Amino acid sequence: MTDASQRVFQTSGRVWLKDFEFGLTGLTVRKTGARVPYSPSVIKQVTAWFRFFFAAQRIEPLTPHFSIHFTPERARPWYLIWAVARAAGAKLTTDPAQADVVMQFEDATYSPNDPPTRLRSDVKLVNFNCRDVSKTTVAKASEAAFGQALVIDPTTHAGPAVEKSEINAAHDGHIVQCPTARAPGRTYQRVVDNRMPADLNLVEDLRTCTIGGKPVCVFLKRRQVTKRFLNTNTEVLLRSPEEVFSTAEMDQISAFTREIGLDWGGVDVLRDRGDGKLYIVDANKTDMGPPIALNLPDKIKATRMLRDAFRAFVLGA
Repeated sequence: MTDASQRVFQTSGRVWLKDFEFGLTGLTVRKTGARVPYSPSVIKQVTAWFRFFFAAQRIEPLTPHFSIHFTPERARPWYLIWAVARAAGAKLTTDPAQADVVMQFEDATYSPNDPPTRLRSDVKLVNFNCRDVSKTTVAKASEAAFGQALVIDPTTHAGPAVEKSEINAAHDGHIVQCPTARAPGRTYQRVVDNRMPADLNLVEDLRTCTIGGKPVCVFLKRRQVTKRFLNTNTEVLLRSPEEVFSTAEMDQISAFTREIGLDWGGVDVLRDRGDGKLYIVDANKTDMGPPIALNLPDKIKATRMLRDAFRAFVLGA
């Protein structure tokens, strides 16, 4: 590990464990109150993440270095931007006035944060225009980019629909039969049939990482259709955007990111098996990753792909 990467690691390492409250049978995430039990599956996931974390530390940071400031929260090591920024040559700074890059970073659905007042004239601002990643906002942006509606009115629609929370990363979606009354705080969308043609028992999400509005890499996330709204994948494969999307579709994904002001983040793209059309059902500006189920060599490959794209975006190289 280089001296620079060691300093970055120590800067974050002193604070990241404070995010959790550790108990006898599980831990609690202090900010959200979510409780995670010490189950075999959780321990397996944590072990896999640490393998990636230490492997990513062996990626030599690019030079010359640049400084980055996160606000209002500091990115922790389990967020994808942490490994990518480090590999791109970033050094963390607590002073926004000294930063080459200032990134809005708040793991929240609504984040109306303005840039700090004291900044360099040539600073690169990231994600400050992305203030709302609620499901309704995402669905509206998807319709604007792709031309087909995702949101439905549950009181007039006839047939199945997806009911889910407006809150990002809730993974609480389920199918309801319409017409039905609208529940408070819930949104209703058409059911996108993203089952795989070769195996109708599996659904496939096209998790697409974007930087500067451009798709950089795609994680093919596959899971049982009975678990379609969960984040428990049976298989994850890494692909380039060109292997998954047409040029026109990549332009549409870029149009979506412009609609919501997303400079850095991941979007969940679904391809309908019936008509082949694309829908974006989720956007995350503080995405974690790479996905646990992806093999380690491809996790490192994806990190390098994102490293190069992120450095080019923030430095204009």
